[in-house]
Amino acid sequence: MIEVRQAKLDDAKYISQLFRDRVEIWQRFNAEGQVESPPYEELTIYERWLHGGAWMSLETSAIFLSHLLRGGGIPIVAVQNRQIVGYLEGYIGIEPEPYGDYLHIGQFIANQKGVQEALLSYITQQAKRITVAFSSYDQDSAAFYSQYGFRELKQIRQYALPAQSGQSFYQAIEYKDTTYPKGWYMSIGREQSGRQHWEMLWYRLWDAIPEITAQRTDRLKISAAGQEALVCYQQQLYSPRTANVYCWSPKPLTTQLLVAIKDWAYRQNYRTLILPVAAEVVKLLGADAEATPYQNTIYIRT
Repeated sequence: MIEVRQAKLDDAKYISQLFRDRVEIWQRFNAEGQVESPPYEELTIYERWLHGGAWMSLETSAIFLSHLLRGGGIPIVAVQNRQIVGYLEGYIGIEPEPYGDYLHIGQFIANQKGVQEALLSYITQQAKRITVAFSSYDQDSAAFYSQYGFRELKQIRQYALPAQSGQSFYQAIEYKDTTYPKGWYMSIGREQSGRQHWEMLWYRLWDAIPEITAQRTDRLKISAAGQEALVCYQQQLYSPRTANVYCWSPKPLTTQLLVAIKDWAYRQNYRTLILPVAAEVVKLLGADAEATPYQNTIYIRT
């Protein structure tokens, strides 16, 4: 029998193990810049993090699970024979149509069909609208979710856009409020859901890990031509003059706001911006935007 319930903080090490079991080989660069494969126990917390994020070590797993349990998300586990055999992460979001009030499936790990079905059955009872996102090239996931009534909602394409000085008056100030902006659009940066990205980016959960804080992240409120937006720039690890951009706004993206986003980045010495966007935003990017191979598809169940 499979029991499905909300995760507890004591479950952190077992959830972490589910994710770590998927890593085939642990690697790092040595002092000479060569790749080596040490035992897991010899890796630093950050070296483990690079293999898949917070769930790669007990310390960061406990921090992240605590954040979810305090309202950041909905962590769900499947238990069989007193062992945790599956995990699912849900995020409640409120956005303009076509999303509306919905629950997004983030992390989902279960190696048995019965466990997958138990977790999905549980989560589909928590909301009328449920979304999930994965690579557009992942036909196995598309076939799997279609069995449970999910249909394609949006295609997300990633574009590289030059950071440029622009003729625009705007104001950009640091924004520290971590309250999720309910009902706002996420016009730029959506690869999963607006709420999931917010929880990952806007909270300073990892300030105790110096290698993470060394990777620049700016959280701003930008006002341009009467439109306000909350914008996060995250410096890329291996390309410091490139930033991933995420944008939430109460109104759809405008050309004036996009000019401000590019101008601020240029003044901060960035030269390339990475913007995942839906089809309706592409026309605003202009001729300089270059599509990358990355594509995600968002599916919905209503």
